[in-house]
Amino acid sequence: MVPRDSVRGRPSPPPSPRRGEGVRRMKTDTPEAKAVRSLRVGEQARHALSDILARGDVHDPVLEKHLVTITEVRMSPDLRHATVFVKPLLGKDEEKVLKALRTNTAYLQREVANRVQMRYAAKLKFLADESFDEGTHIDQLLRDPHVARDLAED
Repeated sequence: MVPRDSVRGRPSPPPSPRRGEGVRRMKTDTPEAKAVRSLRVGEQARHALSDILARGDVHDPVLEKHLVTITEVRMSPDLRHATVFVKPLLGKDEEKVLKALRTNTAYLQREVANRVQMRYAAKLKFLADESFDEGTHIDQLLRDPHVARDLAED
Protein backbone atom coordinates (compact mmCIF):
# COMPACT_ATOMS: atom_id res chain seq x y z
CA MET A 1 0.00 0.00 0.00
CA VAL A 2 1.32 3.48 -0.98
CA PRO A 3 1.40 5.95 1.92
CA ARG A 4 -0.98 8.81 1.27
CA ASP A 5 -0.77 12.46 2.21
CA SER A 6 -3.44 12.82 4.87
CA VAL A 7 -4.64 16.24 3.70
CA ARG A 8 -4.89 15.95 -0.09
CA GLY A 9 -5.05 12.21 -0.58
CA ARG A 10 -2.02 12.18 -2.91
CA PRO A 11 0.94 9.82 -2.55
CA SER A 12 3.55 11.33 -0.25
CA PRO A 13 7.06 11.86 -1.62
CA PRO A 14 9.69 9.26 -0.83
CA PRO A 15 11.77 9.99 2.25
CA SER A 16 15.05 11.78 1.59
CA PRO A 17 18.11 9.58 1.92
CA ARG A 18 19.99 9.71 5.17
CA ARG A 19 23.55 10.89 5.38
CA GLY A 20 25.81 8.36 3.69
CA GLU A 21 22.95 6.76 1.73
CA GLY A 22 21.52 7.42 -1.69
CA VAL A 23 23.17 8.33 -4.96
CA ARG A 24 26.93 8.36 -5.01
CA ARG A 25 28.41 11.26 -6.90
CA MET A 26 31.94 11.92 -8.05
CA LYS A 27 33.60 14.56 -5.94
CA THR A 28 34.32 17.55 -8.16
CA ASP A 29 36.66 19.27 -5.75
CA THR A 30 39.46 16.72 -6.05
CA PRO A 31 42.63 17.78 -7.88
CA GLU A 32 42.09 15.10 -10.53
CA ALA A 33 38.57 16.30 -11.30
CA LYS A 34 39.74 19.92 -11.50
CA ALA A 35 42.55 18.95 -13.87
CA VAL A 36 40.18 17.03 -16.14
CA ARG A 37 37.70 19.92 -16.09
CA SER A 38 40.37 22.51 -16.94
CA LEU A 39 41.63 20.34 -19.83
CA ARG A 40 38.09 19.89 -21.17
CA VAL A 41 37.21 23.58 -20.92
CA GLY A 42 40.58 24.54 -22.44
CA GLU A 43 39.89 22.31 -25.42
CA GLN A 44 36.42 23.81 -25.83
CA ALA A 45 37.91 27.31 -25.72
CA ARG A 46 40.54 26.29 -28.29
CA HIS A 47 37.83 25.05 -30.65
CA ALA A 48 35.79 28.22 -30.15
CA LEU A 49 38.77 30.51 -30.82
CA SER A 50 39.79 28.47 -33.88
CA ASP A 51 36.27 28.70 -35.24
CA ILE A 52 36.09 32.47 -34.64
CA LEU A 53 39.41 33.07 -36.42
CA ALA A 54 38.69 30.63 -39.26
CA ARG A 55 35.35 32.29 -40.05
CA GLY A 56 36.92 35.74 -40.04
CA ASP A 57 34.57 37.05 -37.36
CA VAL A 58 37.31 39.39 -36.07
CA HIS A 59 37.42 42.44 -38.30
CA ASP A 60 41.12 43.18 -38.10
CA PRO A 61 43.26 43.66 -41.23
CA VAL A 62 46.23 41.78 -39.76
CA LEU A 63 44.15 38.78 -38.72
CA GLU A 64 42.34 38.73 -42.07
CA LYS A 65 45.68 38.42 -43.90
CA HIS A 66 47.19 35.68 -41.72
CA LEU A 67 46.16 32.13 -40.96
CA VAL A 68 46.55 31.62 -37.22
CA THR A 69 46.75 28.27 -35.46
CA ILE A 70 45.59 27.99 -31.87
CA THR A 71 47.88 25.21 -30.64
CA GLU A 72 46.76 25.06 -27.01
CA VAL A 73 44.64 26.79 -24.39
CA ARG A 74 45.68 26.27 -20.78
CA MET A 75 43.05 27.11 -18.20
CA SER A 76 43.78 28.06 -14.61
CA PRO A 77 42.33 25.70 -11.98
CA ASP A 78 39.54 28.20 -11.19
CA LEU A 79 38.78 28.55 -14.96
CA ARG A 80 39.00 32.36 -14.79
CA HIS A 81 42.23 32.75 -16.77
CA ALA A 82 43.26 31.16 -20.05
CA THR A 83 46.68 31.22 -21.68
CA VAL A 84 46.29 30.87 -25.44
CA PHE A 85 49.28 29.65 -27.44
CA VAL A 86 49.19 30.75 -31.08
CA LYS A 87 51.35 30.29 -34.15
CA PRO A 88 50.80 32.14 -37.44
CA LEU A 89 51.24 30.09 -40.59
CA LEU A 90 54.97 29.69 -41.31
CA GLY A 91 55.72 31.93 -38.33
CA LYS A 92 55.36 35.09 -40.42
CA ASP A 93 54.71 38.40 -38.66
CA GLU A 94 54.31 36.70 -35.30
CA GLU A 95 54.55 39.95 -33.32
CA LYS A 96 51.96 41.69 -35.53
CA VAL A 97 49.54 38.80 -35.12
CA LEU A 98 50.01 38.74 -31.34
CA LYS A 99 49.45 42.49 -31.18
CA ALA A 100 46.24 42.15 -33.24
CA LEU A 101 44.97 39.35 -31.01
CA ARG A 102 45.76 41.34 -27.88
CA THR A 103 43.98 44.37 -29.36
CA ASN A 104 40.85 42.27 -29.97
CA THR A 105 40.99 40.42 -26.64
CA ALA A 106 37.72 41.87 -25.32
CA TYR A 107 35.77 40.74 -28.38
CA LEU A 108 37.38 37.28 -28.31
CA GLN A 109 36.68 36.87 -24.58
CA ARG A 110 33.03 37.74 -25.11
CA GLU A 111 32.67 35.34 -28.03
CA VAL A 112 34.39 32.47 -26.20
CA ALA A 113 32.17 33.09 -23.17
CA ASN A 114 29.08 32.87 -25.40
CA ARG A 115 30.21 29.63 -27.03
CA VAL A 116 31.65 27.87 -23.97
CA GLN A 117 29.02 27.86 -21.26
CA MET A 118 30.84 28.78 -18.06
CA ARG A 119 29.98 30.68 -14.93
CA TYR A 120 32.64 33.34 -15.64
CA ALA A 121 34.20 34.61 -18.85
CA ALA A 122 37.86 33.62 -18.81
CA LYS A 123 40.44 36.36 -19.29
CA LEU A 124 42.52 35.49 -22.35
CA LYS A 125 46.28 35.95 -22.52
CA PHE A 126 47.92 35.38 -25.92
CA LEU A 127 51.46 34.01 -26.19
CA ALA A 128 53.55 32.78 -29.09
CA ASP A 129 53.94 29.01 -29.18
CA GLU A 130 57.64 28.20 -29.03
CA SER A 131 57.26 24.41 -29.05
CA PHE A 132 57.74 24.17 -32.83
CA ASP A 133 60.99 26.16 -32.61
CA GLU A 134 62.22 23.99 -29.74
CA GLY A 135 61.40 20.83 -31.71
CA THR A 136 63.30 22.14 -34.74
CA HIS A 137 66.29 22.99 -32.54
CA ILE A 138 66.34 19.50 -31.00
CA ASP A 139 66.07 17.94 -34.46
CA GLN A 140 69.05 20.00 -35.65
CA LEU A 141 71.06 18.91 -32.61
CA LEU A 142 70.28 15.25 -33.26
CA ARG A 143 71.36 15.59 -36.90
CA ASP A 144 74.71 17.10 -35.92
CA PRO A 145 77.48 14.73 -37.11
CA HIS A 146 79.07 14.51 -33.65
CA VAL A 147 75.78 13.58 -32.00
CA ALA A 148 74.74 11.28 -34.85
CA ARG A 149 78.01 9.39 -34.47
CA ASP A 150 77.24 8.76 -30.79
CA LEU A 151 73.67 7.71 -31.56
CA ALA A 152 74.61 5.32 -34.41
CA GLU A 153 74.46 1.64 -33.57
CA ASP A 154 77.73 -0.28 -33.61
